[in-house]
Amino acid sequence: MTDTAELVKRKKAINLAVVHGDPDAFLAHFLGWLEITAFITAQRAGAAQVPADGITPALNDAQLKSGGVVHVAKDALFAFCMTAALKGDKGAVDKVEAGLIARFGGDFPGAPALWSFRSKIDEPATLEDHVGQAAQKMLLGDLPPPPLRAKENWSAGLRFLEKARKSNFPQEIIYPLACWTREKWGETLEKGVAFMVHIEDNVPVLREALAEPRNDEPFVANMLLKMAPAVDMELNDDAQGFLRSLARRA
Repeated sequence: MTDTAELVKRKKAINLAVVHGDPDAFLAHFLGWLEITAFITAQRAGAAQVPADGITPALNDAQLKSGGVVHVAKDALFAFCMTAALKGDKGAVDKVEAGLIARFGGDFPGAPALWSFRSKIDEPATLEDHVGQAAQKMLLGDLPPPPLRAKENWSAGLRFLEKARKSNFPQEIIYPLACWTREKWGETLEKGVAFMVHIEDNVPVLREALAEPRNDEPFVANMLLKMAPAVDMELNDDAQGFLRSLARRA
């Protein structure tokens, strides 16, 4: 079936691969996701009609290198690498890269998404650079020293949140991010309060924020908002407003 129902079906499959950081599922559903999104985009632009057999058209080599397909591929691959990093699963990223190379060659669709996760960038300039550099440390288990750990976790959390909201997989990234946020700030509460600023004021705030049982976007945003003073991060009015809006529950 080549219609929005098929789009929903394929989106659900790749969603599960991303949220669970499952490399086998991601490789199995990656091409199907590129095919259906490319077809629906062309159909909406009046450049494609539903085939008589109802089967989503395959993409040829030229189409796999087209701008729209590459954009969708980069987004999906970047999202997968983010959730794998939040789980510290370098093997999952390696397996996906190897699988895509085996199927499509080194210039596989979305390959540039891995640059931020593989390259050493001394002066990150883009949001993708910042996310990729933080993810590299997660994938390698490269923990910062205890005095810097909470502050780096805070910065990584903010970058991941910002990137998740720009992705086609926001909730699939947000849930692992929320679990990671809870784990890291739980560790800070247990072992790292000595390195927080104004301990007597911020420890109760941290305990209260961690008491929220839901692992979702408001939880992540609230942790970032409430813990900024604890790691000596000054938020301007725009940043505070952004986090407050996301932390607000209906």
